[in-house]
Amino acid sequence: MVAVAVLAVIGAGAWLALGAMEPDEVEGSATVEFIPETAPAATTAEAAPDPADPWPTYGFDDARTRHNPALEHRPPYTEQWVFRSRSLLEFPPVVAEGRMFVGQLRGRFYAVDTGTGGTIWEKDTGHCSAASPAYADGVVYAGFLADYPCPKGEFQDGGFVAAWDAASGEELWRVEMAPVESSPLVVDGVVYVAAWDAKVYALDARTGAEIWATELDAQIVASATWIDPAQSGGGAAITIGTNGGSLYSLDAETGAINWQAQSNENLGSGREYFYATPTVAYGRVFVGNTDGWMYAFGAESGNLLWAKQAGSYVYTAAAVADETVYIGTYDGWLIAYDAATGAEAWRLEMPGAIHGAPTLMAGLLYVSTCSGCGQNGVRESKRGPDATYAVDVATREIVWEFPAGKYSPIVADEERVYLVGTGVVYGLDPS
Repeated sequence: MVAVAVLAVIGAGAWLALGAMEPDEVEGSATVEFIPETAPAATTAEAAPDPADPWPTYGFDDARTRHNPALEHRPPYTEQWVFRSRSLLEFPPVVAEGRMFVGQLRGRFYAVDTGTGGTIWEKDTGHCSAASPAYADGVVYAGFLADYPCPKGEFQDGGFVAAWDAASGEELWRVEMAPVESSPLVVDGVVYVAAWDAKVYALDARTGAEIWATELDAQIVASATWIDPAQSGGGAAITIGTNGGSLYSLDAETGAINWQAQSNENLGSGREYFYATPTVAYGRVFVGNTDGWMYAFGAESGNLLWAKQAGSYVYTAAAVADETVYIGTYDGWLIAYDAATGAEAWRLEMPGAIHGAPTLMAGLLYVSTCSGCGQNGVRESKRGPDATYAVDVATREIVWEFPAGKYSPIVADEERVYLVGTGVVYGLDPS
């Protein structure tokens, strides 16, 4: 895991105690009726994807649902090619226009031909990369930390966000800022990205010019998620969590804070942090916290609608579809919750700790297990292999496994599936 992620896994796990909140202490918890702040049908989870840009951003869409309903690939798969990045890949690539874009730990960034696995162009930035890029309108955007090996104590400078021509790799602009561990969110000509200086930035996608910057309560390692007007009940917004245990909604146009919500305050140690990027659907913001709880807040109000203690640590972002929320935990559980009430639909014990967000495709939930995640924490982390599994959400059975993986499992396009190993990407064709 990258230096930053090691800090996240070990730092929180070594000194934070498990939260003591019980569900009946939570206003609007899983014991109450479904509170539709917007109609359940008003969700970006069912938005029609552009077939030319099948997986253009972290989490597939701007709501980060991790479910492209147009893709129906199912195993068995045949390995077509292997791309070797020469260093750790913690976050998944994005796929658009026949290219796969991915950055590795030591700062090399690649554009890869999805047909052959060959490199089209590459950059050697010298800066650590711990986030997925984003693609929009012929341009790929990526954020970077400080120079490798990424000193942990430098919060104010050393990072940058770059925009490259997706076809040629020509650099269009670069903005220097604090280290960036956040995957860019690109909507309507604006790039939203967060940095270690506790600020969220809105940059002009064409020029990189700063539109606004809003300082929040603590360092930010998560990414922003879009809340469209149908979800927010008003103007468009973004939502993002911080290391201070706060979740915010910011006005997309001005950066003004719409609301601030918080995770459970642990007895004697304060709040743990939001490593996971939020997922927005059904008028709700779904997000796990490293305190081991899963939370659902109202997208319009920020009110806590339900909270569930899932396991020892929750680092995974959620996959959401069909009014169900899917997450994994460090103590090895894959869990499905009812999106409306938080009622646990099922849980399946997996062979190891789960760090990366699951991906849902054609009724199968893909998840990777991480051999070393959380082993220095104070709470349980299940030892297991670096591997990837497909779980049938109808039968709750593992129907396929692959002997590589670690953090994030797969992304896909109309032709094939791209499975992320520790430092490689496998191009797999449905048989």
